This record gives sequence, structure tokens and C-alpha cells, in this order.
Amino acid sequence: MSDAAAALNGPINDPLLEPEERLEALKHYAREQNGTARGDEVNNHIHTVYSFSPYTPAMAALMAREAGLAAAGSVDHDSAAASVELKAAAAELGIGGCGGFEARVSFRDRRGGFFAGRKINNPDSEGIAYITVQGIPRPALEKTAAFLKPIRETRLRRSRAMTGAANDLLREAKVPPVDFENDVIGLSRYRRGGEITERHLMAATASKLEEAWGRTGMLEGLRKSFGIVPGAKQEKFLSDPANPHYLYDLLGVLKTGFLPRFFIQPGENECPPAQKVVDFALSIRAIPAYSYLGDVGESPTGDKKAEKFEDDYLEDLFEELAAAGFRAITYMPPRNSPAQLERIRRFCSGNYMEISGVDINSSRQSFNCPEVLLPACRHLVDTTWALIAHEYLAGADPSLGIFSPDNPLGSLPLAGRLDVYAGAGKALDLKRPEESALKIAEALRMGNLDFSR
Repeated sequence: MSDAAAALNGPINDPLLEPEERLEALKHYAREQNGTARGDEVNNHIHTVYSFSPYTPAMAALMAREAGLAAAGSVDHDSAAASVELKAAAAELGIGGCGGFEARVSFRDRRGGFFAGRKINNPDSEGIAYITVQGIPRPALEKTAAFLKPIRETRLRRSRAMTGAANDLLREAKVPPVDFENDVIGLSRYRRGGEITERHLMAATASKLEEAWGRTGMLEGLRKSFGIVPGAKQEKFLSDPANPHYLYDLLGVLKTGFLPRFFIQPGENECPPAQKVVDFALSIRAIPAYSYLGDVGESPTGDKKAEKFEDDYLEDLFEELAAAGFRAITYMPPRNSPAQLERIRRFCSGNYMEISGVDINSSRQSFNCPEVLLPACRHLVDTTWALIAHEYLAGADPSLGIFSPDNPLGSLPLAGRLDVYAGAGKALDLKRPEESALKIAEALRMGNLDFSR
């Protein structure tokens, strides 16, 4: 919607403002707009400026609402700092909201080292996997920030070292070097609890290349200085000086063609053992979820090459997920083939909550995920409402987390619990979710599972 696009340049999307200021601007904007009719689509994997994204949490919620989504959730890298703002923005807009974080964990010590030399779901590192911790109750956010702080600090040091190595290559090409403090940290929200990722460094590098070569000289500069020849689609994007997504398209090319030349592998202080993160997630009544990737053809975000991942040893992996205590699998229906989705659903059946989301970290990407409305994926809408209910109910009463050991519905099979929580999520007053969650929590404790009244 054009009005939402215009808001990208306003206070709702200004990362330098306080969250309260962005939310106040959102209130004014929402009063003046009719908005798109709300549909049933959901997206639980939105990145914000607290990792790498064009969107503040308030703007992410607005983009989701303007795309017609019924619910939106944030999962920033090593940070849940977006959660409160995104959920407040979602409530202002009358959609469901939830928050969590994405982390990289080590599987290298599991199954006798079986995973140590294998790519699991991470294109950059063997034995390291991406997971999410979803549905973090608000009272646990402070503990979450404390848990993630040393991970963020370790990644900061590695990012600083990689910037030095990147600058050596830039100087050889007579390109101005990246200033880590101003160009990388300054681009991030690190000092507000956010994370610095390789995308921050690549975005800073992209700006230096544009400063040196301009957009019209970019393709020649990449080829002559670094031997990088983008694919046909990327070349078309970078040949258009008026391309509004130019930074993100160039960033994707650099992530595959430039970053590997100085990439430093992370250690276990930055990618802790999977068991440690799972145990922490369960201790705060959050939901630890393995992020299924599957063998990749063409990357939706333009920054992953075709490559094989966990599909060849999925049975072994699921045995380890069960042993570690994972409670959910998160996956992205647009990324996988029907055969991959059928197989992952088979592995999940009766044992794991299924959480869907489309990885949003570029202005080129759509917030929509119409695939969740197909008959084979429609259950992912219900599990999203179950996730939202879990987050609010566990915030009101820790025993009411879906997987809490003392949950009064613990005798129900997982499918039964998810049905109840989906109903609870749909019964929330989305304008006042915390207040209405208190009433639903009381009903659950009393054994009343009918939330229609």
C-alpha cells in the first residue's frame, strides 16, 4: 500500500527514536488509515532493526497489517529486544503479535560427533544449526537479554576482526575502508540490545563500494577487483541505478561472493551447545524450535546458493532433537517443495508443534505467505494462534505455557493442547491481549475450555 510505503521514511520506522515515540506515531497513522482487510495469513519469522532489517518493530507490525496478515512475530538474531514494541504495535493495529529470538547452536558434540562435519541448516558452518526460541513470556525478557548478552559480546569481537580482514581487501581495491564503530555498530541497534550480523558488515561494505564506484560502475568494479560475477537476476537488479532495493540486492551478492574470503568461523561461546539453549528456553516457559531448512534450490533471499542440508539424515537429526528436548519445528512453506513439506510434517506428527514463518530481512521480500492457506499448511494458522495464546498465558501464569510441566492440560495429547490454545488465541481481545489473557487463564485453571463467551 502506498501510504504504508510512505511511512517507511517517517517516525514509525526511525530506529533512532525511542519505541514509545514510534508507537505514538503509529497510533496517529492508524487513526488516519482504513487499512487493508485482514485475512488469515500469518508470519512468525520477521527480523527487525534489532538484527538486520529495513523495519523497526512498529513498522514490521504495520507492514504485516497492511499486507492483510492476521498475526506477526519477530525473531531477531540473538535478541528478543523487538518483542515488546512489536506486540504493542500489533495490538494497536488489531492483529496478533508474538516475539522470540533466533540463535545458532552447536550440534558438534551430539551423536558421537555425527553432525560435526556436516552442514545442518547453516550455509556458513558445519555442525552449527539455526534454531528459534519462540513465544517468550514478557516477564522472562530480562532473563533472556542476560542469557544472550555474552553471545552478543562474542559476536561483536568476531565481527570487528572480520571487518579488519575485509578492509585489507578493500584497500587493495582502492575502496575506502569500513569504520567498525561508525559504519557497522552505528548501523545496528547493538547498544539497545540488538545484534550485529554479517549483513551489517556487508551493508557497510556495499556503501563503501557505491561511494568508490557508483552504481553505474558497480558490476565492473566487482568483476575487476574481486572476480565477482553476479547471476543473471542479480546482474539485472544491479544494472538499474533507480532500483529501490539496490542495497539489499548488492548485500546478497557480497554475502555469497565477498564474505567467504575473510569469514571467521564462530566458536562455542557464540554458538553454545544446543542443549544449553533448549534448557534455557524451557526454564523460562518459551518454546525451543529447530529451524528446518531442507536442501536448497534457488534462495528466496538471493544470498544462499543451491546446496544440500539435513534432508539426507533427517531421521538421525530428529532423534537428537527429541533427546535434546526440542518442542517445535519451524519451517517456511515457500522455501520447500511439497515433498519436503510432507516429509517434515510426517516427522512432526503428534510430537512437535509446527510453527511457520517467512524470513523477512530485505525490502524486496513480501510479508505475505499465501502458502499457509493451502489445505496442507492450513494448520499452521492455528498453531500461530496457539503460539500467541501460549505467550500471553504463560506471561500471566507460568504453568499455562503449552509445554509447562505443571500445565493443567498436560494429560491431553499435544494435538489436543494445541487445539485448546488455538481457540484461546482466537478468543483474545487483540486490542487488549494481556488483559483478556488473564480471564482466559482463569478459565483454563477452572477447567473451562470454551472461550466463546
